[in-house]
Amino acid sequence: MTQDSLSFRAATLADTDALVDLVESAYRGDSSRAGWTTEADFLDGRRTGADDIKACLDRPQSVILIVERNGADAAPELLACAHVAAEDGAGYFGMFSVKPTLQGGGIGKRVIDEAERIAREDWKLPAMRMTVIDIRDELIAFYERRGYVRTGHYKPFPYGDERFGLPKRDDLRFEVLEKTF
Repeated sequence: MTQDSLSFRAATLADTDALVDLVESAYRGDSSRAGWTTEADFLDGRRTGADDIKACLDRPQSVILIVERNGADAAPELLACAHVAAEDGAGYFGMFSVKPTLQGGGIGKRVIDEAERIAREDWKLPAMRMTVIDIRDELIAFYERRGYVRTGHYKPFPYGDERFGLPKRDDLRFEVLEKTF
């Protein structure tokens, strides 16, 4: 696959099932182990649901970015996604998922670039923020190589709220990463 064969578009409600399947495959269960973004060792349960997709699509200044290519039958194949939103005076980047078997091939970098472009150029925001589970050293290092810095600001993991998964350990928390444009 060439990087030029990728196309970007905004998700619609019709994409909900495919988005949930992609996000779940990238983070939960055995399928996620084909990539390096798996959370299966410390979280069970769901990563996202139709309710999350709808909430993202219903928000103002919020888009779920979809990355596709034409498959063998010429039908679009969903490869990656990310939620981009304006939040507290900056862009917010979340729900970032690349099909596990394609991770490490450069698609994720293209997604991040497009998400940052939306926040910077379309919405005129000065920075992009995200939250990452702070035990994810390899993932944090990936974002640091893309210019994000650890802010030292933490948010508690929502223990007891099954919409965020079923923790296998009791020391999870989110760290805020930020990149200034």
